[in-house]
Formats: sequence, structure tokens, C-alpha cells
Amino acid sequence: MYVQVVTIDGKNKTVLNVSKLTKIAQLKKDIENEFDIPRSKQALFFRGKHLEDDGTLYDYSININNVIQVMMKSEQNGTPEVVKRNEKVEKAIKKVSKGMTKESGKDEDEGKEGKEMVAVSEYYKVGDAIDCTDTLVGAWYEALILKIFKKSNVMMYRVKWDLADSKDDESFDVEEKMIRPRAWKILNFNDLDIGHKVMVNYNLENPKEVGSWYDFTITKIKNVSSCKELNGTIHIGDGSRSIENCNINTKLDIFQIEKPLSLSERDDDLIASKIPETRRPLPVKCSHCKDNPRKNCKECSCRKCGKKSDPHLQLLCDECDDAYHLACLDPPLTEIPDDDDWYCPDCKINTNEVVKVGEKIVPKKKHSKTVGTTRDWGKGMACVGRTKICTLVPIFHVGPIPGIEVGMMWKFRFQVSEAGVHRPHVAGIHGRADQGAYSIALSGGYEDDLDNGDEFYYTGSGGRDLSGNKRTAKQSSDQQLTLMNKALALSCEAPLDEKNGGEAVNWKKGRPIRVLRNFKLAKHSSYAPKEGNRYDGIYKVVKYWPETGQSGFKVWRYLLRRDDPTPAPWTPSGKERIAKLGLKMIYPEGYQEAQEKKNGIKRKSDDEADSSCESVVKKPKSAFKLSSEMKKLIRQDSVNAKLWNQCDELLTEGKQAYFEKVSTEFACIVCQDLVFNPVTTPCSHNICITCLKRSFAVQSYACPMCRTVLDKNYEMNINKNLSSILLLMFPGYDKSR
Repeated sequence: MYVQVVTIDGKNKTVLNVSKLTKIAQLKKDIENEFDIPRSKQALFFRGKHLEDDGTLYDYSININNVIQVMMKSEQNGTPEVVKRNEKVEKAIKKVSKGMTKESGKDEDEGKEGKEMVAVSEYYKVGDAIDCTDTLVGAWYEALILKIFKKSNVMMYRVKWDLADSKDDESFDVEEKMIRPRAWKILNFNDLDIGHKVMVNYNLENPKEVGSWYDFTITKIKNVSSCKELNGTIHIGDGSRSIENCNINTKLDIFQIEKPLSLSERDDDLIASKIPETRRPLPVKCSHCKDNPRKNCKECSCRKCGKKSDPHLQLLCDECDDAYHLACLDPPLTEIPDDDDWYCPDCKINTNEVVKVGEKIVPKKKHSKTVGTTRDWGKGMACVGRTKICTLVPIFHVGPIPGIEVGMMWKFRFQVSEAGVHRPHVAGIHGRADQGAYSIALSGGYEDDLDNGDEFYYTGSGGRDLSGNKRTAKQSSDQQLTLMNKALALSCEAPLDEKNGGEAVNWKKGRPIRVLRNFKLAKHSSYAPKEGNRYDGIYKVVKYWPETGQSGFKVWRYLLRRDDPTPAPWTPSGKERIAKLGLKMIYPEGYQEAQEKKNGIKRKSDDEADSSCESVVKKPKSAFKLSSEMKKLIRQDSVNAKLWNQCDELLTEGKQAYFEKVSTEFACIVCQDLVFNPVTTPCSHNICITCLKRSFAVQSYACPMCRTVLDKNYEMNINKNLSSILLLMFPGYDKSR
């Protein structure tokens, strides 16, 4: 197999042909030849794990085309530095902590600048009630001024929040543009006018609920007996961001924005009398207990007991932010840990799965009887596993796979498994003993097999000793009509007879079975492909029976006959169709590059290839034509007209290219699969209804694709037109969802 090797900075990249049992030490030798990086300076990482020299690629579950990162170790006094930071990094950290960086061009003396000096403001004084904007939320909150000073000739204010039931006495510094006099005057709705800028309450996620306080410019006023409504633009923070077309909840007060007055002009006694003692309403932090301090709540307090007592003895998880009392942990703690990071039991990673620098990896358990074997299958593709799983149809799908054309070819069996055509990597039959067979792979593994193209005689499985991790062996015992043999027999339109077999009266009513032919079959059949694995369409079992095979042992034989409307790939019409569709061998990603490197062939650039190659007249591909039913449904799906127009651009490329485009454009951003029971949001994105419900369940009321705010009570209606189209194009994909 092959793997990709990339340096941390991404400047160097190569492909290396390796074996599953290749040692990391040997891999470092190959990297040294490729990148000219001494082995002593290499640090290799895969998915966050540091690769140790005595481990193998198998130990770290490294598969085909996986990416291994290479980092150069730093040196100190001529020896590799593995654990400590580089001296330059340490110096940079010290410079940053002193407030001086290389880019600023300041020296150490300049660090003394910025000393706080008590100052007098023209508009404010210590103790003033103000409104201060939160830089993160961009809303205005009530606060108090604690100190006024200058720093680097900039007027600064030390303030603290003045919120209802707030126990947070922590102060912070802000500039003058971040504060303004506390709003106190409540405006009458009838006195409002278009163009007025006021302060209103608005919830960005759910406009119907209580939110924070923002500046608001009125653009529309609806004032009738049954409804009073304001529409306009919400200004966030300093006004650089805004949200238009917002409807305001007029049940809450609307405040006039107060302008700063010089200390000589303002009347402090009047202002003090006007500012209300109660604080403006704000959204509750916990929707479960409504911030009730007397109610136990596991959502906003300890996840074990729910009690809100002793907050100073609670630990917050650095991953999920859940709180736990020290005494509620298992085992309980008597004091807060010294570690900078702490993780709750649900978020804590199993330390046995983490391989730290210098530690040895825990060897994998051997499932084979030959424990301790050192057999290496070499650098080929024999032990390569799947890198993805077909989710378009369920594992028990019967019949053709949507988007898979007769005549399609894959280089390796694991690719066929990824496509869902034939799931097993090695076994010839895929099925269930209580349901029937789904697919068959012909590879000439049994001497009694006979292939005549449109029909073939197939030998069942079993009766061979495959101990010692053998993939094939000679027949050594009788076969039984169990497991996969029984599954194949159940696919015949005849009663199950475990003694004599059976024959279908009408074989076309039998269970459809996908048939795959492997290039190894070419030794015995002229219908096999010369390379790789080819999908040859649907076959059905005509009859099955037991007989004595060439080995002298009883075997179960099956006669299968082709029942597919698409012409067979070996026929002239089938070959013409393959050419029109432009079907070519499908290779794993990066495979051809790895082979060229292995054979010492340098890949030419596109410019060189164009100049060196003679012009070749390409055979035109047959365009895919939508059925009248598809066209009608697509026209009805007007909300996705733009996406369908983009898909229509690939109609000339054929059915396969068109279906791939559809599956890409209509993939759910959450589950990454083709949308099932799709909901088309107001922002024209398609999400599975179950995925959107999960998003709302964690109080994320926004489109998962573009984060457009959705109403908390947003009505999730399934786009039935889109659902019908996808089921028509990809029949059966709903069974896996």
C-alpha cells in the first residue's frame, strides 16, 4: 500500500510505498532519502499520536493514503530537543509577556510606558451609573465607574457590571467610546417616529423571547388597536455590524439613548432620582431552572447533585463547561487540582489510547489463532482496509446500487466494498441465512465453477481449511447448506430443500443478485475483465443442487442467469455503451501517483503533457436525459431552482456525473450524507429533519450551514418535492436512514 508524508509547514509532500508491518524506524529512513532530513531530527505524527521507532504502521492503524506529518526537532548543545521548547520560542514568549515583540520595534525601556495616571473626565466621575457595551455580545449592559485614569495618553475607565443578582465584583478597563450615561427615560410608543435611534431589547436567536439591549433605528411603525410593532435595524457594538428587518417585542420598555453632558451642565440629583433601582430584564442563562437560585438544576450547576451551593468548590470541565462539586466526583477530591486543564468523566480521554513522546504503544490484540506471527503481506494492497463506508444504501440493500452503472470497474476489492456493490473484502457471497443473498463475486476460486457469460455455474462456500490466516485452500470436507450457501438457495424462487435442492418454476421471479467479476477469473473465463473488478449487472438463481465435486467431496452448485435490461459489458452494444458513458478504471486516490513513483516515472506537468501528447479525438459521451416525472418534480422544487440549474450543467457528462453532482449539492452539512426527509431553510439550505431537530435540542437555533438565525419555534416542514426526487434517483437510500 502507500501513504502520504507531509512536513508540518506543508512545503514538502511525497508518497511512499510501504507495508502494514513497516517499522517507523524504516519509514524514517525513506523520509530521509526523500526530504534530506536526518532521522535523528524527525518527529512523526499521525492523528495526534507521536510515532515511536519500534512501532509499525499496523500498530498505529495507518491505512492506505493516510497522511503522516513530519516535524523537525530542534537542537540544544548539539543534542535533539524533544521535550523542552526551542530557545528562540522561549525568548519570544518572554518578549510577549513583557509586552514587546519583534514586529513592534520597541525596546525594554518602552515597556515602562503605559503607567496609570489618575485623570479627570469632562463627562463622568467615579460612581456614575453608566451603560457599557460588551465587546463579545455587542449589547449594552448596566455598569458603574470605579476609577478614571489615563494610560499612554488615552482616557480609560475602570468599571464593573451593575446587574441584578450579580455577585461578580471583577472590574475591567474600557475606553470612553465603550460607555455612555445610563438610559433611564422610557419612551411612549405613540411618540416614536421613523428614523429615531433608541435602545430596545432583542434576542438574536429567538426574537420572541427576552434578549439583550441594543441600539435600534426605526424604519417601520405599525400602530393599530390589535397590534403595535416596530421594524428596523439592530446595531451591534460600535455600529460596525447591524441586522436589518428586525421586529421588536414592544411589550418591553423602549429607552431613549442618553447623550453625555459635561459635569458643569448636568444635575446629579435629578439623574440619581430618575435612574430606577431595578435593573433592566436580561435573558435567563439557564432555560431549565430560569436562574432560580432556590431550585436544584443539573444544567447550570453540579451535574451530579444539581445543588447550587459552594460554587467555589465546583470544577468546570475545560471541554464541555459542565460543573462538578469536588465531593461529587468519583473518587471525590479534597482540593482543586493543580493542573491547568481539568476534564469531566465524560470528556476525559482514555490515557491508554494516547501515546506520548517517548512512550511505547500498547500492542494490538491478535484475533487469529497464530498469535505472535510476524508474517508480512508485503507492500501490496492485500491488507488494505476500507477508508469509507457506503451510506447511500443499507448493507442489506437488494438490487442495483443507485449511480452504479453496468460495466463500472474498480482496481481493488476494497473499493467495490466502499461503493456498496459487494461488501465483503474476500468472501465470494454476501447475504444472510434468514433473508437471502445480495451479491456474488466471481474470481475462479473453485475448480467446479463454469462461466458462460449470460449464465454461470457457481460453487458454494465452505469445506476448506482456512486456518493459519489462509485466504484459499483445497477442498477437504463436504459443504453444508448453511450460512451463505443457504442465503444463495433462499434467493431461488423454489422451496428450500436442504437435501435435494430445488429449481425455480419462474426463475425471473427470484431475488436479484449483483454479480461482480474479478480479473483472476480470466484464467478460466473469456468473460472476465483483464484488470480489476467489474460490475456485470443483475443475475438470478435458476436452480441449486448438491453433487460430488472434482475434489471428491460434496459441494453445492448454483445456476445463475442474467436478468438485466442493460447490455452485458462484453457484448458490442455493451462496449459501445461503456464508451459513451466514458467509464474507466476507478483507482484509489493517490494510487497512480504512488505507482509512478514506485516505477521511477516522473509525472509530467499539465503544460508538458499538452505539448508532448498528440491531440486525440475523444468519443462524445452520451448525455443523460431526465424522465418526464423527474422534470416535473424538479420544476415544482422551486426553492432549490439554483441548485438544480447547477446540476443540469453536468447532464451532458452522463448519468454518473449528474448523480454525483446531485449527491454533492444535496448533502446534509451535519451528517455528510444525502439529505433524508429534507427541510429547506429560509436561507435555501437543505438539512435532514432529524439533524435539524438535534441542533435545536442543544438550543442552537440557527442554520447549521450558514448560521442564519432561525426562530426557536421554527416549523420544520419536509420538502416533499425534493424528497420524492431523491427517492426516484436513489431508490432504497431511505432504508439505511
